[in-house]
Amino acid sequence: MLNQYFKKAKEKIQLVEKYEMEKLKKAAEKVAEAIQNGGIVQLFGCGHSHILAEEVFYRAGGLVPIKPILVEPLMLHEGALRSSQLERQNDYALEFIKDQEILPEDVFFVLSTSGRNPVPVDVAQEAKKMGAFVIGLTSLEYSKSQPSKHKSGKHLFNSVDLVIDNHSTKGDAALTYEKVAVPFGSTSTVVGAVILNAIFAEAIKMMADNGFEPPVFLSGNIDGADDHNHRLVERYRGRIPLLS
Repeated sequence: MLNQYFKKAKEKIQLVEKYEMEKLKKAAEKVAEAIQNGGIVQLFGCGHSHILAEEVFYRAGGLVPIKPILVEPLMLHEGALRSSQLERQNDYALEFIKDQEILPEDVFFVLSTSGRNPVPVDVAQEAKKMGAFVIGLTSLEYSKSQPSKHKSGKHLFNSVDLVIDNHSTKGDAALTYEKVAVPFGSTSTVVGAVILNAIFAEAIKMMADNGFEPPVFLSGNIDGADDHNHRLVERYRGRIPLLS
């Protein structure tokens, strides 16, 4: 299974590289444009999808103006079953998204592999109403195999400005074994991390090519990094409270 998991993970990444490249470039363009125009990049996901929002936040070698929207009842540490139940509630997102500063110059990533639950769909729709460019990271195979639970009947993929397919299989479990009754071995987090880091790497290059200094963190464990990072944090702290 070790070799099989590596094989499946690489296959998914290769599918993204083959079929999603133009969308990844478009996403990178929007990220670069947002930051150059004074905007930030916001990310939201429920359950395990929130891990991707944390993956790219306050990251050595990563962009500084990254704002994860972390709603604790929708994460896992306050109760996994409860978080799943809340994610399925129509209009629940309206209780917290109204308190977020989302501006037209921002890019907003909504992360949901199944793409069928109401909270990610509501977040995407509300962010669009506020004028942000909204990107959905989801699985089209998974989404199209299951009916939406949103009251509008929409999934994440048809609620955003740009959709990127992570090519996860239905159920997000890529492996099977004759002695195991159910599939196992999820790939969405691994592939999602590659997608986001690739987009941001391309955006950094685009900003540099445009003559704009990309706001990138140095590792805090490198001597001399503190001054560099402090200067950048001060620039964005007002819009990203978690940088405090």
